Amino acid sequence: MPRVLIVEDDPDIALGLEQDLGLEGYQLELVTDGQAAVTRGLTGGFDLILLDVMLPGKDGFQVCRELRHARVRTPIILLTAKSHEAEKILGLELGADDYITKPFSPMELRARIKAALRRTAPSEPIDVFRFSDFEVDFERFELRRAGKQIDLTPIEFKLLAAFIRNRRIVLSRQQLLDKVWGQDVFVTDRVVDTHIGNLRKKIEADPDAPVLVVSVRGFGYRFDA
Repeated sequence: MPRVLIVEDDPDIALGLEQDLGLEGYQLELVTDGQAAVTRGLTGGFDLILLDVMLPGKDGFQVCRELRHARVRTPIILLTAKSHEAEKILGLELGADDYITKPFSPMELRARIKAALRRTAPSEPIDVFRFSDFEVDFERFELRRAGKQIDLTPIEFKLLAAFIRNRRIVLSRQQLLDKVWGQDVFVTDRVVDTHIGNLRKKIEADPDAPVLVVSVRGFGYRFDA
């Protein structure tokens, strides 16, 4: 899962961020001052940085400036109680990718994090992917087993593609909804489970004891091909 550096000196806000994002499956690290943020931002290899503006020592603007000057391209979302337009513009001009004003909705923050990660995710050009005795042809949208085509619905193919591109990573139901159905479509978790059950019937030797699309209790599903 993506690694997120939280830079926040308010213990209550930091705890809330850790609890909320931890439930989403992110790997989190917390620092509480600007100098530590620069050090970890330079060396930590994070996928995203949540950066409070009002920090002891160096403020968030200084941290952002130093990281970008050092050519750190990690997405940065600024968190601040300030709502003046000039300060928002300053943060973006210094290289921040987004800016959210406290108090903010946890749902909005999660959506902004996902959007920032999508914008910077490396593309993975796969034409054909093989596992077990299956072959997935992404150009022809086909699943074949020993050369014989297996009929998949469009949703089943998208599910399989999402698993292949995130293999050995646990995907929550919400992440699967976002990747397969899209964020603007209302679909319940139960629908995800139903389609995964149908996919298992087509690729698992024993759908009741799956070894490819594995359930991870309390979190979601993982593709272990």
